[in-house]
Amino acid sequence: MSAHASAPESITVRAFAQRFSATRRGARLARYLTLQQLDAWGVPYGSEPSDDIASVVGELAANAVLHGRVPGRDFALVLRFGGDHVRVEVTDARTGGRPTAPGQLVAPADESESGRGLLLVSALASRWGITDNAPAPGKTVWAEIGLR
Repeated sequence: MSAHASAPESITVRAFAQRFSATRRGARLARYLTLQQLDAWGVPYGSEPSDDIASVVGELAANAVLHGRVPGRDFALVLRFGGDHVRVEVTDARTGGRPTAPGQLVAPADESESGRGLLLVSALASRWGITDNAPAPGKTVWAEIGLR
């Protein structure tokens, strides 16, 4: 590597990928398996990073089920362990229904029963975003969470 070349921004050390039914049960299973996988990677169950990552997976999986569901189609979860962070990617099958982008989130009214999930993701992740899957249908919402 030359003195002018920069190191890659993110290096994946390990990865986990799984498809789930686009149901509440699938979203719960995604969160549960995330906790198990993190523990296997040395991120202890019940630690702050484990809880933060599981919360992000729970929110993104719930959004995939509630807003990204296409009948008969699953959603996918990918976890990428990079040593000092974990990247969470949740891919749904719906092209429309794109969530509000980072930096454009607005807190819902106090009496609102929804609309806080991406605010939680934004608070827990060092960065997050949305990627269209064109030409395939769907989108991927991703977040990177530090292991502190």
